[in-house]
Amino acid sequence: MLDQLGIGDLGDRHIRALSGGQQQRMFLARALMTDADVLLLDEPTSGLDVKTRHEVLHLLDELRRSGMAVVITTHDLNGFAAHLPTVVCLNVRVMGAGPPIEVLTPENLEATFGSPMQVLHHAGMPVVVDGPVPRHGRHHIHEHIHESAEPVPTGGG
Repeated sequence: MLDQLGIGDLGDRHIRALSGGQQQRMFLARALMTDADVLLLDEPTSGLDVKTRHEVLHLLDELRRSGMAVVITTHDLNGFAAHLPTVVCLNVRVMGAGPPIEVLTPENLEATFGSPMQVLHHAGMPVVVDGPVPRHGRHHIHEHIHESAEPVPTGGG
């Protein structure tokens, strides 16, 4: 498992002697060694470089495809949206649940995080952009983004 996570040479080092990213991978390896049916992870890619984050996301997707339930909490919306089939936005209650393209909307994100966010669409995937909403209003910006980007699927069959 350590080799698969790119830290095979660190198995004999104390956890406190590892970098933040190495510690994240070590915690993930430890969790995977339990042979559980469900894997609960809080910010599993925090502190990882882009290459390692990509590898961890692919490993988690492999685990999911093999039948393990993988539940992740994250603020890395864009990184995970491309790798997850289902997203749930929570803020005391469920604000949205389903495929990222349907759930990651400005309305759901503002209800979840309490701050306006823009959503662009690139290559069929939502891209969340947090930042100030222009003075002409949130509703107008949402329409502009969808008019200037790829068409957004409306659900259905």
